Amino acid sequence: MGTTGATFVRFGFGFPFALLFVAGLHWGVGMSLPVLNGTFFLWAIVGGVSQITATLLLVYLFSFRNFTVGTAYSRTEPAQAAFFGLIFLGETVTRGSLFAIAISVVGVMLISVARSPMSWAGLVTSIFSRTALIGLGSGTAFGISAVSYRAASLSLGGPNFVMQAAVTLAFVIVFQTAIMLIWMILRDRSEIGHIARAWKPALVVGLAGVTASFGWFMAMTLQQAAYVKVLAQVEIIFTYASSVFIFREAVNRLEIIGTVLIVAGVVALVLFA
Repeated sequence: MGTTGATFVRFGFGFPFALLFVAGLHWGVGMSLPVLNGTFFLWAIVGGVSQITATLLLVYLFSFRNFTVGTAYSRTEPAQAAFFGLIFLGETVTRGSLFAIAISVVGVMLISVARSPMSWAGLVTSIFSRTALIGLGSGTAFGISAVSYRAASLSLGGPNFVMQAAVTLAFVIVFQTAIMLIWMILRDRSEIGHIARAWKPALVVGLAGVTASFGWFMAMTLQQAAYVKVLAQVEIIFTYASSVFIFREAVNRLEIIGTVLIVAGVVALVLFA
């Protein structure tokens, strides 16, 4: 698949499961459906478009040989989410929380360059390279989408954070699927065939992606997006645990330092937020 097809799989094979989540909560558990409003539609659409843009940029990075720098800068997403939370929603973070965000971001960026010849100094000096700017753009779009999803879910006003998150996710992912499908029909029709031939692994991607997103949306309904994004950096720790204990892969010194910084950032966030 190309960039568009790989991006579409994340949404197009996830929306049936998102709709099932809402149906299960409504008819299975008995939760009432919230009333959608103009504010909800505005923020949900902004978030949906921003996430598509961020994902496209991130996938596009992998077409570059030296994508490591761009990937590292895309990980500035938690810090950017804090900024956009302040701009869009007037949410402020404490100094301790800013310190925690900074620690975790440095840790993730350090891990991103740990297996490449790029040094930490080289990462800093490469900020104006094309891949770095693409990575920053991806992080910016991800930060905007996270804050927008929080605003959309909160605008529903009930019945509870679980149903608000489920409805927001369902609307957004259906919207994203429609937008990307129209784009492919008009501009990149050959990708549809590639997607259709890969439907079995794509279903797994869709289910895993939408389940993860459901967790994201619930968390961001309860708490500021920046805090959620910092806490979610622990996914990298699970990734490295899998590498060591399942695949018996070696972990180098920079990766260990980066992991320790992520843990320290999460602990600091819990203590100071």
